[in-house]
Amino acid sequence: MTLSTGPSGPSVEPRVVRKQYAMEMAVERTRLLYQGSLLPTLFMLLNGLVCAWLLWSPERYWLVSVWMVWLLALVALRVIQVAAFDSAIPSRQAQPVWRRMFLLGSAVSGLTLACAGIALMPTDNFLQQAWVFGLIGAAILSASVAYAVSLPAFLSFTLPCLLPAIGYLFWGGDEQQRGWGWLGLILLVSLSVVAWQVNRLIQMGLLRRFQNQALIEHLQQAQSRSELLNSELLNSELLREVEQRRRAEEELREAQVGLESRVAQRSLELDAANQALSKSEARLALALKASQLGLWDWNLQTDEVHHSHIKELFGLEPEFVRAMLSHLKPLLHPEDLPLLKRALVEHLKGRTEDYLVEYRVRHGDGHWVWIEDRGRAVERGPGGRVLRMVGTRRDISASKQQEEQRRLSAMVFEAASEGIVILDPNYVLLAVNQAFSRVTGYQIEDMLGRNVVDLPCSRDARRHYPVIHQALEQHGSWQGELVEARKNGELYPQWLQLNVVRDTRGNISHIVGFFADLSARRESEERMRYLTHYDELTGLANRSLFRERLREAHQRMRQGGRSLALVHINLDRFKLLNDSLGHDVADQLLQKMARRLVNALPEADTIARLSGDEFAVLFDAYGSLSSLTRVATRLSAKLRLPITVEGHELVVSASMGISMLPDSAREIPALISQANIAMQHAKHLGGNNFQFYTASLQASTLERLQLENQLRKAVEERQLKVFYQPKLCLATGRLNAAEALVRWDHPDLGRVPPGDFIGLAEEIGLIGPIGEFVLRQACWQACEWQRQGLPAIRVSVNLSVHQLRQGKLVSQVRSVLEETGLAPHFLELELTESHLLDSVEHIVSTFQQLRDLGVKLAIDDFGTGYSSLSYLKRIPVDYVKIDQAFIRGLSEGGADAAITRAIIAMAHGLSLKVVAEGVEHPGQLAFLKEQKCDEVQGYLISRPVDAEGLAALLRAETR
Repeated sequence: MTLSTGPSGPSVEPRVVRKQYAMEMAVERTRLLYQGSLLPTLFMLLNGLVCAWLLWSPERYWLVSVWMVWLLALVALRVIQVAAFDSAIPSRQAQPVWRRMFLLGSAVSGLTLACAGIALMPTDNFLQQAWVFGLIGAAILSASVAYAVSLPAFLSFTLPCLLPAIGYLFWGGDEQQRGWGWLGLILLVSLSVVAWQVNRLIQMGLLRRFQNQALIEHLQQAQSRSELLNSELLNSELLREVEQRRRAEEELREAQVGLESRVAQRSLELDAANQALSKSEARLALALKASQLGLWDWNLQTDEVHHSHIKELFGLEPEFVRAMLSHLKPLLHPEDLPLLKRALVEHLKGRTEDYLVEYRVRHGDGHWVWIEDRGRAVERGPGGRVLRMVGTRRDISASKQQEEQRRLSAMVFEAASEGIVILDPNYVLLAVNQAFSRVTGYQIEDMLGRNVVDLPCSRDARRHYPVIHQALEQHGSWQGELVEARKNGELYPQWLQLNVVRDTRGNISHIVGFFADLSARRESEERMRYLTHYDELTGLANRSLFRERLREAHQRMRQGGRSLALVHINLDRFKLLNDSLGHDVADQLLQKMARRLVNALPEADTIARLSGDEFAVLFDAYGSLSSLTRVATRLSAKLRLPITVEGHELVVSASMGISMLPDSAREIPALISQANIAMQHAKHLGGNNFQFYTASLQASTLERLQLENQLRKAVEERQLKVFYQPKLCLATGRLNAAEALVRWDHPDLGRVPPGDFIGLAEEIGLIGPIGEFVLRQACWQACEWQRQGLPAIRVSVNLSVHQLRQGKLVSQVRSVLEETGLAPHFLELELTESHLLDSVEHIVSTFQQLRDLGVKLAIDDFGTGYSSLSYLKRIPVDYVKIDQAFIRGLSEGGADAAITRAIIAMAHGLSLKVVAEGVEHPGQLAFLKEQKCDEVQGYLISRPVDAEGLAALLRAETR
């Protein structure tokens, strides 16, 4: 740039330029301030939030909240101010108001940070002070560096921010706060030096930039003046060129007229071609619409694809599917993608002439659509690489569904359990399924093409052909049961159903037949009919058939004056055999017993199994009582013969009850009830016998039923009492034990003998509660005698096999001993020897547990059982009680004395003590003393007495 002079002296241009530079630099500084203030402002907001979190406490939450709201408002105003400055035009950005607004905002921001250091800073927490001053210093540092573009901006922020805080720390705090004041003063000086240096560098940079810009403008002006001079030299040449151009334009105008005529001619030709093309495109569109085809053109280089009918096929707008790989590929079904890739690669490599594949695409509505895609490469590059492909695609979902329906129909046709045949209107076999071959035995290929009437497996259908044909013609269907033959000649029942299929004109096009083999159903019906009337296990008549036969016999008796006899049979001890040997052995035993019944009673009209081990025999028109007696005797003897089942030799007896009609009953229910009463009486007598029903038997049964109800009431109302029969120790001559015996004092009948209710209690399940009552009472009474100062004696309590079967005897004894406080060795439990046969292993285990408790154990009625000698060494007992049957015969000498002597010797040899029961005479006592018997009991010693009576005997011994 040059300086010119005029008449008035040097030009004023340099002063104008410097003034302009100053204005532009001021505007540029303002622009830099606004551009650089956003990041420090956001940094100040972040540090302010952290400071608020550090300074938050219940004591100053209101002050911190007000400060945070004020800080957020300042940040929002600064962001709005920056956005407004950026959106203003350059002429408005040059206005001084922007700079003044910025300086005001900087001063207010500085004062806001100063307030945090003065009003919010805790005086007693150095760590919080360090954090807060550090965060405020970081915000001041970032803002000061950004505001160093303009020293007034720097000072407007830094001085309000630091000076109030420094003054407060110097003059209003302790030594620690004055240290923070010195740190703030050092920070102010350091920032001022840095800001001055940064401002100076920015000033120089801006000045250099504007000078360079002025120089560039001066060069551009010089260039324009030189171009103006050159243009004057060329004016003359331009005149000549203008003349030449005028002549050229005339020539061009003439050529244009000819060209326009040719263009008009060509336009007419193009219009005709376009019309023909439009008609062709319309025909093509109609053809595509009729064929439901969509065209596609794929550029493999750009992946761009053009479609037609994309909306109809995919339910998508064309603009959403413009690229084959990026737009169409994600819509493909994952299972079909490998197949499509393989078909495409094969065609691109030239291995297939056409590209053809079927796949599924996700429709715009969300469902899957089957597409048949067919195409061909139409353009290849120099290396044979395919550049473009063209093809068609169509929706084949309907055909796929039809194909699936056909496949399912074929599967159903072949998998159907019933035979299916398809005939033409002339009854020629067109198709059959596998079930046809399975039922008839004929191969399918041997049957096709033949008339169904001529088939060897349609003999019964051939016989009914006229009726079947007439029904199909008139009603369109026929069904019925036929008896046809298989290939092997076997006849079988068949259910056949025929239906007519008509075409659109109403004519018969096909006849469809369904047939089923009824053999299994007939067998099942026969089986159900058999199970309805016969017992599945034994083959005998069941309860239902027995009652039907009984009603028929009763009807014949009433019409012809004949008589009936009913034998009710129950096997003895069958439950014990079932529990010990298992259900399989018990079932085999029932089958063999049923065969014995049939073989032993050929004259019986009906033999039935009523329940588990109960049978009934019906004699229609029996001869006499003597004949029935002979039959029952013969049957009892045959049933009692040994029988072998799976290696077990068993002897099973039976209890039989006999009732007659009309001798003892008039109606069927009474006949059945009386036979059952007689059978129960036979079982009560020990089994292995038969009893005829009598009126007295019914009375005794009724009496027994009443006694049963009264016994239940006696247990509930505590009518039972415990008496004690003392035992004498022969070595010391003193009473050392007593056997607890239960007695029933009936309020009306008086004292009921134990033999009348103990067995009944076992049958009705009351022996358990009674046994527990006797055990608890005896233990309590033994402790009571000891508390009275009487000699401690052992109490013996009899056990029932039912108590052992319950499986809780050991826990029950332990509980009673703990409740009463009786020492275990003062309790003796007795089990009858015959009960040892019930379950030896269980008894051995239970006795061992009782002995571990310290309880004494004894075998009662020793010598009357079947296996005492073989089991005696296995069962852990302490005492053996000789049955009174042997003691009663001691006075006569002979066998009873020898048996008693042997029992005592054997027991002592096994380290067992011997107790003799039933001692009634001095001679018996003398014999037992001589044989070293340990203890005796009986009427000679004392009859059973109540607790007070036994206490009196014990007191008499102590005197």
